[in-house]
Amino acid sequence: MNIFSTISGILAESGFANLGWENCVMFLISFILIYLAIKKQFEPLLLLPIAFGMLLANLPMAGLMAEAAPGEPWYTQGVLRIIYGGVKSNLFPCLIFMGVGTMTDFSPLIANPISLLLGSAAQLGIYVAFLVANATGLFTPGECAAIGIIGGADGPTAIYVANTLAKDLVAPIAVAAYSYMALIPMIQPPIMKALTTKKERETVMVPLRKVSKVEKIVFPIVVTLFVALLLPSVAPLLGMLMLGNLFKESGVVERLTDTAQNALMNIITIMLGTTVGATANGEIFLRVQTIAIIALGLFAFTMATTGGVIFGKILYYLTGGKINPLIGSAGVSAVPMAARVSQVEGRKYNPTNFLLMHAMGPNVAGVIGSAVAAGVFLLVFGA
Repeated sequence: MNIFSTISGILAESGFANLGWENCVMFLISFILIYLAIKKQFEPLLLLPIAFGMLLANLPMAGLMAEAAPGEPWYTQGVLRIIYGGVKSNLFPCLIFMGVGTMTDFSPLIANPISLLLGSAAQLGIYVAFLVANATGLFTPGECAAIGIIGGADGPTAIYVANTLAKDLVAPIAVAAYSYMALIPMIQPPIMKALTTKKERETVMVPLRKVSKVEKIVFPIVVTLFVALLLPSVAPLLGMLMLGNLFKESGVVERLTDTAQNALMNIITIMLGTTVGATANGEIFLRVQTIAIIALGLFAFTMATTGGVIFGKILYYLTGGKINPLIGSAGVSAVPMAARVSQVEGRKYNPTNFLLMHAMGPNVAGVIGSAVAAGVFLLVFGA
C-alpha cells in the first residue's frame, strides 16, 4: 500500500478538489449573513440558520441536499433534502403561522380598525413587483405572482404561493423572502426617514382602548370564516394562524399555547430556516433569473414599506396629526419585527414615544392582507 497514492486519492475525492467559484461566492454570502446575524443581531433566529444552511448546501461532495436516484427510496436523499419535504408540502409554513398566531396580540388591530388601511397600503409592493416582474418577460404570470408576494415580507405565505404557482422557483423566492424579513432593521429605517419629516416622526399617539376577551375570541373565528369562504385556497395558512391565536385568547389550553409558541415554533424555525438556506446552491442560485428574483424581492419590499409610510402620512394629515406615519412601515407582514422597527425609529426622535402597540395593528393587518393577496393570485393563476 502506497501511502502517497492513498493521500493523493483522498485529496482527489475531497471537497477541496471539487471546489468551484460558485461555492466560494455562496460561502462569502453565508459569512456576511452570519456576521449580520451575530454581530448586528438582525433577527438571528431566522438569519443564522438560513446562513449556515447556505454554507452546508454548498459544501462540495457532502450531498446534504442530494435527491434520491431514480428507483431509490426517499431515505437515500441528503438529510436536509428529507427535512425540506416540510417546506415543499407547505407543512412548515402552516405550522409557523400557528406559532405566530399564539404569539400575536390582535388587540391593537381590533382597537384601531384604521390599521387595516395601513396594512392594505403596505401590500402595494406585492402588486407593483408583480407588474414589474411580468414586464421583464423572464417569468410566467404565476411566477410573477409568487415573486410579488415577497413584498409582503411574509416568508410562509411566499413559500405557500410558490409551491403552487412557481414550483421551480421555490428556493430563490424562499431565500429572498426570509432574508429580507431578517434584514428589516437595515432596509426599512432609511426609507422611513426619507419619507417623513422630523415633526411627523415625533408624533405621540394616544393609548389604545382596552379590548374585551369576547372581542379577542370572536375575531379569529370571524376572520377565518370570512376570508376562507371568500378565498378557500388560503384557508390552511390563515386557518392555522387564527387557530394559534384562538389557543392564546381562549385561556383554556395553556399547554397547547405554550407548545405552539415555544417548543414547536423553535423546532420548525430551525428546520425551515436551515433548509431554506440550503436551497441556495451556487450552481443554481447564481443565475440571471435567480438574481432577478432577489432584485425584484428587494424592490417589492421597498415599495411595500413606501406604501405603508405614505398612507401613514395621509392619515397623519387627515386626523390632524394624531397618527405617526412611522407605524405605516409595520404594514408589512413580518410580525413583530416590523413593529419593533417602528418603535425603535420613533424613540430616536422622541424618547418618550411608545409606538409598538400602535404599530402592531398594521403589522397584524399586513399578515391578513398578504394572505388575501395570495388567495387572489392563487384564484387567478392557480387553475
